[in-house]
Amino acid sequence: MLEVRDLSVAYGGLRALQSVSLSVGPGQFVTVVGPNGAGKTTLFKAISGVVAPGSGSVAWDGAPLLAQPAAARPHLGIAHVPEGRQVFRTLTVRENLEMGAYPRAGRERWAQTLDRIHTLFPILAERADQLAGTLSGGEQQMLAIGRGLAAAPRLLMLDEPSMGLAPAVAEMIFERVAQIHAEDGLAILLVEQRVAEALELADHGYVLETGRVVLDGSYQTLLADDRVRRSYLGIGVE
Repeated sequence: MLEVRDLSVAYGGLRALQSVSLSVGPGQFVTVVGPNGAGKTTLFKAISGVVAPGSGSVAWDGAPLLAQPAAARPHLGIAHVPEGRQVFRTLTVRENLEMGAYPRAGRERWAQTLDRIHTLFPILAERADQLAGTLSGGEQQMLAIGRGLAAAPRLLMLDEPSMGLAPAVAEMIFERVAQIHAEDGLAILLVEQRVAEALELADHGYVLETGRVVLDGSYQTLLADDRVRRSYLGIGVE
């Protein structure tokens, strides 16, 4: 479904990504982990069209994606839930969800998708007429995910959904993401710093450091790697 090959991105001569390759198959859960500054958010921006790669390719269903303008990519079935939530603060909760539903699939399935969003996040139904800027951080993250789901996507890209949240709220967000994947069969590409939780959910994981993929594999493969255990899971290696 999504194929990234040898993707490189530079900002002012500084390479943020260097020959990064990854893939996400239909219904697959893929996680990208790594420290701050590793290039995780840049990777998402390149896929969604916010930044232009210097080299490499991205294919969607076998067709070149980089030739498509950013505004066209949600219509292809790609939803990007950005880092920091970025809800429309002066719009209501319902209006935010309606904004997410502007792709054709979102409009066609609006009633069904809205019901699903409210099942996953009942607070969004209760706060439908409340301004998004008055929600708590956790509620805004639920809204950001709901806005992504409102597009009725085939791939949901989640950038640091636990950022700035209390541990109990972050755990609930992870539970809902796992539920979306398991029950709806939606492909998910997750960028996250909570490495243990993120990898445990994934069918396949990639470790990104200084703009490069340094390791990839299943949860069991990555958990067995000394560098991952020591640097990301806090497990001492004898």
